[in-house]
Amino acid sequence: MNERLRVLVVDDHPLFRFGVCTLLANEPRIDVVGEAASGAHAISAAGALTPDVVVMDLHLPDISGAEATRHIVAERPEVGVLMLTMADESESVFSAMRAGARGYLLKDAEPDEIIRAVHAVARREAIFGPDIATRVLGFFNHTPPSTDTVFPELTVREREVLSLIAGGHSNTAIASALCLSPKTVRNHVSHVFSKLHVADRAEAIVRAREAGLGVREPR
Repeated sequence: MNERLRVLVVDDHPLFRFGVCTLLANEPRIDVVGEAASGAHAISAAGALTPDVVVMDLHLPDISGAEATRHIVAERPEVGVLMLTMADESESVFSAMRAGARGYLLKDAEPDEIIRAVHAVARREAIFGPDIATRVLGFFNHTPPSTDTVFPELTVREREVLSLIAGGHSNTAIASALCLSPKTVRNHVSHVFSKLHVADRAEAIVRAREAGLGVREPR
């Protein structure tokens, strides 16, 4: 690619955003065309500035980086989004990839690694930091155990509910799928959380997917 890459940097921490902009601006083949501190600003800036690459934090003060990515890629599918974040849990990684991000690095990545990743996503390549790559490969190489042997403390119905939660279904969708009332589903969800000692739905999803329930290939 001979043309200079146009890059938009999105992060709500001014000092870190400044550091990334400075790093990229010193790269002769990159032009930093703008920066944003929120998801909404990122979406509008991506439309106005037409970047080739958006370097995106996952946790933003209004909407998530994944949601902002979804909007940006829907409007301009050619844009490469590189997540640069502190979040290394599985659900964050796959949420970002499902939203359309092409790369995922942690904020402690080396400067040259960030620059290489920017160029990679511009070439429409998928790129991950070493720790994230290991997690992704483990996800696809993992042979899911029989659903009858995971979480033996759950009833068959509770495992069905957990599997649907892990598949991203809402309580309303679960009620429809299992022909249950919304109240019954809420009770099952509460029992699942209690038995697995998880605090919320996100934690339950991570536990379930690590056990092979509700596994779906990122879109």
